[in-house]
This record gives sequence, structure tokens and C-alpha cells, in this order.
Amino acid sequence: MLRVFAQTARHTAFTRSLSTTRSIFAAKGGRVFETTQETFEKDVLESDTPTLVDFYANWCQPCKMLSPVLTKAVETDGRVNLAKINVDENLDLAHDYKVTSLPTVVAFRDGEPTAAFIGMRPPAAIQQFIDETAEGKN
Repeated sequence: MLRVFAQTARHTAFTRSLSTTRSIFAAKGGRVFETTQETFEKDVLESDTPTLVDFYANWCQPCKMLSPVLTKAVETDGRVNLAKINVDENLDLAHDYKVTSLPTVVAFRDGEPTAAFIGMRPPAAIQQFIDETAEGKN
């Protein structure tokens, strides 16, 4: 009986280890970071991972509501990254992507914007946006 228990315990530990290893290698996204005009090209346009860009401002209440929901969804999903851009500090970048309302979230894939939404969204809609971005459907 003790021998069977030891084998089961080793198998369980191995399975957990394998599962953790798979998730580390499978998830190439899930990063959340600030970017600027100077780092945008490297961080977003040259990224191998689809990236959502959250254009926000510290004074924007809807931005403050969206940010934790978006961050949690990206970190949990792990297939896309989230780059955050403070428009007050990066006006040229906001202008380049025709951001006129906040918050604006733009999906980038292979260096090109593919889709966007403006304003607060429920978690299910954010997850759908992430799914479509990760799968190349938008």
C-alpha cells in the first residue's frame, strides 16, 4: 500500500511539473507593460506576440475602470500582451493612431492595427476581443 502511495505521489508531482512547464512554453503573451513613443516600435510593432494597446490618461475615470479588467484578462489568457500608453505623455503616438476618445484599445498583429474599441466593455466582450486578436480573426 505504501509503495502504491509513493508511486502515485511521484506521478502527481511529475504531472504538476509537466503542466507548469507546458504553460511556461505555451504562453508567449500575458505581459502587461507601459510603453512610450521611444519604445513603441520595439514593444508593439516588432513584437512576435499580438499586442493590445491601451491608450489611457490618469484623469480618465472610464480608463481607471477598464484597466484592471483588461490587465486581468490579458494575464489570465496569456496569448496576447498589453501595452499601456499614457496619452498625456505621448500625444504624438495618440495622434498617429487617431485616438480621439479614452479609453481606446487597439489590437496589433504583425506590426499593424487590426481592430479597436472605445470605452468600457464587460469582461466577456474583452475576452472575445482577446480571442479574436489571438486567433487572427480581427
